[in-house]
Amino acid sequence: MLAWRCKPPAALFPLSIGTFVEHFPFIKPKAFPLYRIKSKSLTTAAAIRTHNSSCFDSFSCRQKQQIRLYVDTLLQWNQKMNLTAVTDVDEVMERHIKDSLAMLPPIQDSYISRCNSSIDSIKLVDVGTGAGLPGLVFAIACPAWKVTLLESMNKRCDFLEHAVGVTGLSNVEVVRGRAENLGQNVTFREKFDVAVARAVAEMRILAEYCLPLVRVGGLFIAAKGHDPQEEVRNAERSLKLMGASVLQLCSVESHSPYGQRTAIICSKDHPTPRKYPRDPGTPAKLPL
Repeated sequence: MLAWRCKPPAALFPLSIGTFVEHFPFIKPKAFPLYRIKSKSLTTAAAIRTHNSSCFDSFSCRQKQQIRLYVDTLLQWNQKMNLTAVTDVDEVMERHIKDSLAMLPPIQDSYISRCNSSIDSIKLVDVGTGAGLPGLVFAIACPAWKVTLLESMNKRCDFLEHAVGVTGLSNVEVVRGRAENLGQNVTFREKFDVAVARAVAEMRILAEYCLPLVRVGGLFIAAKGHDPQEEVRNAERSLKLMGASVLQLCSVESHSPYGQRTAIICSKDHPTPRKYPRDPGTPAKLPL
């Protein structure tokens, strides 16, 4: 079971994880190829049934099938390239799928309350998406969203494009490139409502990667561990230089061996100066 709570500055925004996805439309499932994974654990379909009591209740049959196909494809490709250290189906569901979905309530609530606009058709970029976490999972859960998966490694992009095809997602674009380059590209600069990053870099580096891509009035959300306070303090200067400020910290509690997660939610208050982001590699070598 997952739940979340926010530690302000703002007031508490209670929301049950069981109701974070509202009334997904039912879409008649299409026939997709099934992938056989050699595993001693639960099958993906069984794993989804095991976790149905929490975050999959509101999913349509189509969405559950897409999750199954994504996980099967992830584990199949993981046998030939390094996508995840987790090789057990049930662990993938707990540590990757549910962990990604648990970020949705604070994103949705913060966007609606802060941006004062509909959450139905936002443009979201997942910076350094890796195996598509959390962006590809968001695209399945929220089919009206337009999701861009930004990844610099060609092999991972090959996997992402294959996974998008296998799951039949039409609301996802895979972009090969570095965040520093895209942040200076007029096609992408300040074009997104929301930027997210999970397990990419520390906050002061992430700020320079992500915030140039976010429009003024949009949000940047970083998925972190249970105690990111010092990291947030160290990132204050970087956030300010990018034109942003911390809106709230949302604790995402997992009643599992993997413990608590924190969603750090930042608001983009002003345009990012043109000199940011700096040249590729510079933000990581010389954090602000």
